[in-house]
Amino acid sequence: MIKPALELAKDFQALYFIADYHALTTVRDKKQLTHLTHQATATWLALGLNPDDVIFYRQSDIPEVFELAWVLSCFTTKGLLNRAHAYKPRGREEDKNINAGLFTYPVLMAADILLFGTHIVPVGFDQQQHLEITRDVALTFNGNYGDVLVIPQAVIREDVMTIPGIDGRKMSKSYNNVIPIFAPANEVRKPVMRIVTDSKRPEEPKDPDECNIFAIYRHLADADAVEAKRKLYLEGGLAYGEMKKELFALLETTFSEQRDRYNALMDNPDELDKILEKGAEKARDIAGPILARVRKAVGVSIEIR
Repeated sequence: MIKPALELAKDFQALYFIADYHALTTVRDKKQLTHLTHQATATWLALGLNPDDVIFYRQSDIPEVFELAWVLSCFTTKGLLNRAHAYKPRGREEDKNINAGLFTYPVLMAADILLFGTHIVPVGFDQQQHLEITRDVALTFNGNYGDVLVIPQAVIREDVMTIPGIDGRKMSKSYNNVIPIFAPANEVRKPVMRIVTDSKRPEEPKDPDECNIFAIYRHLADADAVEAKRKLYLEGGLAYGEMKKELFALLETTFSEQRDRYNALMDNPDELDKILEKGAEKARDIAGPILARVRKAVGVSIEIR
């Protein structure tokens, strides 16, 4: 997700944010929320985000987001939210543990996007529906008040729209099938060696597109190495055990310096907060005039405090 998102910064004024208020739908421990915020911030920075070249901020530092979310909620039908994949109740029993924040999650996401006049939004396949909801809400608002909000377009890189985990399902902490790239080397090696494979012998031809190891490997190795490995799969002569060792070595080569950078950043949380606060100042410079247009359109005071 991070790599293609950073690539877009070469051609666009890019904004990235830490969605700490979104996290309140599930995270209720304040120390954990602070730690997760710092983790996410350090991850972006360690993997190449330059806060001087982009706008990088914490969601909760932008009060305009939450005002716009209320306005947009008044133009969002319940039926639209009922269909959101984050919700989708099947009956009252399943509905009883759903908090309103989870139900209205797509509206807050719409505010995150529309408040900055966003034209392009890089999303994974699982978030495509939420961007479609954003577009629907913005079109409804504009249909009532004129062309106030920019209608964003999704950018989905098919080659990275779903990254498989070590068991072949979508890589997710919820499934406990991730590879922790910033962990010590021995903690990275263990999940790599547990990647699920079939029972084919080394000399047998294999389909690289059905292999969980190759599915991760191809995102890290250069194009020539990927093509050579693909050929070896198809012709036979590749052992899964050796492939796992090669993937582990590639992970170490790719992320060892970033791991050191990440650890250094996590040791200095005050600096992380300063970076986010500085980014919030730049973000509010964009958000203020857009929210003022929204306020004027609906007929309330346009003064932004």
